[in-house]
Amino acid sequence: MANETIYGRAGYDTVCPGDATISYRGRIASRQAEALEHWRIQLAEQSSALNSPAARIRIWERRHQIALPRDPEHRLIELIAANTGLSAEEVHAEQRFRAEAPEGAAVNAM
Repeated sequence: MANETIYGRAGYDTVCPGDATISYRGRIASRQAEALEHWRIQLAEQSSALNSPAARIRIWERRHQIALPRDPEHRLIELIAANTGLSAEEVHAEQRFRAEAPEGAAVNAM
């Protein structure tokens, strides 16, 4: 009687032993699809002309969990520029802006 109340009236007419596994796999597949979509959105935003150079660089930093190097000659500058659709000079301008920011100012919100 108790099982009838729990399963029959709640819309679970029959319960199969594999249901929990199927449900778990479905949740995992759904989470993976959501993560992939989030990654695609961030990738598009990282190089979108609608975002400022500073915003694009912050998105790049967040995606890669790496801060913008301070050295203007760092080898990542060209990679960051290519990934964000910016020129190396625009990346250098952001470096200079951050270097000139007052000590303790929140420039990078990673």
